[in-house]
Amino acid sequence: MATHNDTGHWGEARAAEYLQKEGYQILVKNYRHRHAEIDLIAKKNKILIFVEVKTRSGTGFGMPEEFVNYTKTRLIIKAAENYIFDHDWMFDVRFDIVSILILPNGDVNIRHIQDAFY
Repeated sequence: MATHNDTGHWGEARAAEYLQKEGYQILVKNYRHRHAEIDLIAKKNKILIFVEVKTRSGTGFGMPEEFVNYTKTRLIIKAAENYIFDHDWMFDVRFDIVSILILPNGDVNIRHIQDAFY
């Protein structure tokens, strides 16, 4: 498996841990619908949250959250619509990004961006 895949899986696990500590219930990891994948689906206070996790080991090309582009958001929204329909969800939904930056000294900076896109 490529190193970037290992980093991505590691970041998704850290994001899930972080969200759980913040009171979120993780419902699904790596939900797939057609060509789209949602990294985490969580719930908190009757809000269903679709989470895109971006992990980077440097900022040479920008911050991790900057890699969530228009095409990616459209795919996530389509997959979310499918999940909502399949589970007959009747409450609010939200789309978040968890940005994880691994610093040169090994420290990790986690940033949770709520309502990141619509």
